[in-house]
Amino acid sequence: MLSFDQVPPLAAPLRFFVTAPLFIALAGLLAVIDGPAILASRWTPAALAATHLLTVGFMLQVMLGALIQVLPVVAGAALARPLLVARIVHPAINLGALALAGGFLWSAPGWLHAAGTLLALALLVFVGAAGSALFRVPSTSPSVRGLKLSLAGLAVVGGSGLFMLLALAGGWSVPLLALADLHAAWGLAGWAGVLLAAVAYVVVPMFQLTPGYAARPAWRFPLFLFAVLLAWSVALAFDADWPAQLGRLLLAAGGAAFAVQTLRLQAQRRRARPDTTFRYWQFGLYGTLLALAMLAAGALFPALADDPRWTPAFGLVLLLGAFVPLIVGMLAKIVPFLLWLDLQNQGLVGKALPPMNKLLPEAPMQRQFQVFVAAAGLALVAVFLPDWLSRPAGLLLIAAALWLAVNLLQAAWRHGRQLQQAPA
Repeated sequence: MLSFDQVPPLAAPLRFFVTAPLFIALAGLLAVIDGPAILASRWTPAALAATHLLTVGFMLQVMLGALIQVLPVVAGAALARPLLVARIVHPAINLGALALAGGFLWSAPGWLHAAGTLLALALLVFVGAAGSALFRVPSTSPSVRGLKLSLAGLAVVGGSGLFMLLALAGGWSVPLLALADLHAAWGLAGWAGVLLAAVAYVVVPMFQLTPGYAARPAWRFPLFLFAVLLAWSVALAFDADWPAQLGRLLLAAGGAAFAVQTLRLQAQRRRARPDTTFRYWQFGLYGTLLALAMLAAGALFPALADDPRWTPAFGLVLLLGAFVPLIVGMLAKIVPFLLWLDLQNQGLVGKALPPMNKLLPEAPMQRQFQVFVAAAGLALVAVFLPDWLSRPAGLLLIAAALWLAVNLLQAAWRHGRQLQQAPA
């Protein structure tokens, strides 16, 4: 049951969506400049910068924008002043992500402190505004429960990330390697994974015309991920290695179960012709299964991680093969839907209201998808031939990201032109 009577102003979520692809382009630019260093180890300055350009600059930014729209529609939890929240959070996230990448790249404590301040501001404002609205409504569906847990996961990710930034900039004696693994697990499973599942429970049946998700697994999936992450976090205090390995296995099993369930639903879709969203989600779900298989293999056979190519390959599959395509697939439907909904709310009806596929046509998005797949595939092969292929992969990633940004901006322009041409 969706409610569209409290939707926020279009400008609140849209600003996040149109600027986020630029951070994928910046990660590609970094690959062009310093590609072999990105693929040498997860701990090189270039690798840390590129990773956070994707996770903070792109993933976090899109997800915050989506939550501004999703909370009132799915959960009936409208932010009190969504446009004001967006005007504070959006620049803080963008500048914070840039400062974070710069701090890692140049090993600059001042930049890291600035990033921590900006990102802390953004997350405090957003979590405070969203939490005060969301936790007042009952958990009447798996999506609402997932949204609540994802917001808690975001708070954990932000807190742990800020702590590590302070420790790194101040030279504190803390187990940074173990904390980084746990921080990544909370960020990718407890925040991004839970949120993607909560939104998927609504948008996959709605936009891909599939049957609904089975109720019992949908209710239990986010709780399972949280239980695993909490147990892993507690075990860290005892400096034991096996809980982390078990946590990786359990997260891999839970994520694989969700991916397989979604693939089965897609096989039953009522729309015969695959569109861009379907193609992106198919690519992302199979990439998810590959990444989770690698995660399980690394937990069962720790010697695999000794190969210097293993961790960069795993990171590329997880980000460019799973999370980024799933999020872009959602953007391909959510953005034109929001533009269409705003036109409807402006009183444009009948002939004055274009269909969604006229606001964001399929043809350019399909071609953009092909470039993205080529970039992701070449980036993975570049792990084995970094000196030869990392820079071409970066160029393709820049092309795919800028093409996505242009497509989204053109959709917004068509929306604005439609408003201008509407009869008074």
